Amino acid sequence: MAASVGLTHVISPEEAVTLDGLFRERVKRTPEAVACRDFNPRHANWRDYTWAQMNHQAARWQAALESDGLKAGDRVAVMLRNSPEWVIFDQAALGLGLIVVPLYTQDRPENVAYILNDAGCKVLLLGTHEQWKTFSGVRNQLGGLVRILTVEPLPGAGDDPRLKAIDQWLPESGGETRHVPRDAATLATIVYTSGTTGRPKGVMLSHRNILTNAAGCLQKVPVRSDDVLLSFLPLSHTFERTCGYYLTIMCGATTVYARSVQQLGEDLQTIRPTMLISVPRIYERVYAAIRAKLDAGPPLRKKLFQLAVDVGWARFEHAQGRGGWTPGFLLWPVLRALVASKIMARLGGRLRTAFAGGAALSPNISRVFIGLGLPVIQGYGLTETSPVTCANSLHDNLPASVGKPIFGVEVKIGDKGALLIKGPNVMLGYWNNPEATQATIGAGGWLNSGDTARIDEQGHVFITGRLKEIIVMSNGEKIPPVDIEAAIMRDALFEQVMLIGEGRPYLSVIAVLNADNWKKVAAENGIDGAAPGELESKQVQDILIERLAHQLHEFPGYAQVRRVTPTLEPWTVENGLLTPTMKLKRAKVMELFNAELDRMYEGH
Repeated sequence: MAASVGLTHVISPEEAVTLDGLFRERVKRTPEAVACRDFNPRHANWRDYTWAQMNHQAARWQAALESDGLKAGDRVAVMLRNSPEWVIFDQAALGLGLIVVPLYTQDRPENVAYILNDAGCKVLLLGTHEQWKTFSGVRNQLGGLVRILTVEPLPGAGDDPRLKAIDQWLPESGGETRHVPRDAATLATIVYTSGTTGRPKGVMLSHRNILTNAAGCLQKVPVRSDDVLLSFLPLSHTFERTCGYYLTIMCGATTVYARSVQQLGEDLQTIRPTMLISVPRIYERVYAAIRAKLDAGPPLRKKLFQLAVDVGWARFEHAQGRGGWTPGFLLWPVLRALVASKIMARLGGRLRTAFAGGAALSPNISRVFIGLGLPVIQGYGLTETSPVTCANSLHDNLPASVGKPIFGVEVKIGDKGALLIKGPNVMLGYWNNPEATQATIGAGGWLNSGDTARIDEQGHVFITGRLKEIIVMSNGEKIPPVDIEAAIMRDALFEQVMLIGEGRPYLSVIAVLNADNWKKVAAENGIDGAAPGELESKQVQDILIERLAHQLHEFPGYAQVRRVTPTLEPWTVENGLLTPTMKLKRAKVMELFNAELDRMYEGH
């Protein structure tokens, strides 16, 4: 790997061997550098932790885990917000040869109980006693746990002898950190996929899987030792864990843990990160806020904004070798001062790269941010591929694509247009599920992603849909719903969308409307937006269909939407309609709106 662009401190997978070996090498190389920063609510300040301090704490956790009888190969679970404690627990466990099972803090207790039992976890780390109380209905299913820990102090005597706060559990000192000798092929973690249908499956990832993936990502986009990453995507999400945690250890960058998504705007301006890792939803929210402000302002401001985006985008295309020079480029210094720099200042003013993954990012939104001067790097991957398979780079950035495969990874198109993946990042298999492993990893080690794709002559990969989510209408037309849903959500009125049409004569939509934007639209059309049943009126139906048609005018005639069921109730993890990784549970939505579906197709 090149030692330029601030990469002199990069630790290679061969030097690290294992994930805890990576941590050990980082502690040895830059012990006094800042590893991470976290907000201390008790003192209302941000606190820095050096690599040496993190290592000292990991040794204490190891001593406590050993005193509880934990041995190499045992599974331990962490259900905690992103924090230094998450990393310390992970490194302490990995150093002892334990297998870490990350859990989403918003996941349902019954789902967590299933995962804990399926993986045979012996330890569960939580944030607070309140979090433990949410398990009251499933505690009879948690008999396999030998220790339950909370980061925050307990309010009184615990209601379970296994329950302890870490301040009671940790010894004063742990001595030296332990690193159980083993090879890179050893199982490091079991990550349970969200499961849009059925029970989640445990993806087994080795040390080599993750280390090579982080190294491949660094070759796409160099991360320097002086970079600051703001971490808010959950560490239980493999994208954040590989790229926002292990990758930062690899290159010695600093990670700052955001207080919450709600406080993200403040944290961006306080921390002023140089790099950002996110799923598209965050970029969509920022874009929606920009649009709302523009819509409320004078028309000239909107025209100036659009001119800045257009000129900025043309400059980007020119830099990428896809467009020529135009006199309009001479306007950029003024447009940057009047428009772009002001918007970038809201993101901290120092961002030089933003990564997008986990789902498709609308090319329209990419165009806006890139046009304003923020290089958005889109990639593609799966939990099963540790997770990154493909990514764009700063000098080869084609936003409509997910880029080319990272170093060491191969891709090809299989039956029915399926994207097949092979490389050192491909999982070991599914935990306790050889049948699912066999169905996913075929001959020669090629993993079937479940996504359909095409590859252009230069090797850029374009994701075209999901094998299981292609809608086949009664007339035989095949529709990839993701493209149409993304187009609809270019209209800020539509917050969440699900396309319907399997076996039906025409397409329809179930849509969650943005509450604030709906109030404006209702007022403009003389509608009492708060009146019961008003959303079901013919006038509202006509307004929504017209807006949908405007967004879908470039699609073929058979892809036009003829009916819509609107709602103001968002689809969330809590109400069971989204997975913890924010993927839509289509079957659950259809079940909830069963009566409305019948009405949309009445007589057909």
